Amino acid sequence: MLRIEHYTKRFGDKVAVNDLNLHIEAGEIYGFIGHNGAGKTTTLKACAGILAPDEGDIYVNGISVRENPLSVKKIIAYLPDNPELYPFLSGIKYLHFIADVFGIPTEVRNDRIASLANEFQLTDALAQPVSTYSHGMKQRLALIAAFLHEPRLILMDEPFVGLDPQASHLLKTMMRKHCDAGGAIFFSTHVLDVAEKLCDKIAIIKKGELLRAGTTEEVKGDDSLEEAFLELVDPNEAEGI
Repeated sequence: MLRIEHYTKRFGDKVAVNDLNLHIEAGEIYGFIGHNGAGKTTTLKACAGILAPDEGDIYVNGISVRENPLSVKKIIAYLPDNPELYPFLSGIKYLHFIADVFGIPTEVRNDRIASLANEFQLTDALAQPVSTYSHGMKQRLALIAAFLHEPRLILMDEPFVGLDPQASHLLKTMMRKHCDAGGAIFFSTHVLDVAEKLCDKIAIIKKGELLRAGTTEEVKGDDSLEEAFLELVDPNEAEGI
């Protein structure tokens, strides 16, 4: 589903990600963890076609992000850590805009919007301008938009930030449901206990270098994921984890 092949990205003299190789199969929830500035967001943006690689390439469902970015964007969803939504639109108009972008027929989009809004308990707020939404409400709206076109691959950067326990539980359920249906999810998180319980596979990155990757059990061994992570990463560099 997602193949990251020898991905390298530089910003001036700084190497943000160095020769990264990861393979994510259909049906997998893949967690990406590391300290702040480790290269997680840079990698996710590259997978979404936002940042071009300096070396290597990334493939989604066999399609090169470098060579066919538009084709890739049609079959993925990307949720940044701080979604920038259009504040002047109402929630429902924003969702219809997303549906227009992905060419979702009217009868299909209406059913999907109604179902997702009900699940995320946002139905009553859809008529309100996005500018009136709390951070948690904006996060829920962005999640509805991400699932709306039923993408093959969902990329998420810190998706649990700002969600209340009920919404967090629902998101975990929907992530598993999406992957059980043949999709895949690649997401970064600082919430290591969630990653340990939820992920099929995990990769740990430090200063742009892949330290360890594999099944959750392989990565953590006999320890907790937090203990395994702190063994690999200097605690002073892991602030905020």
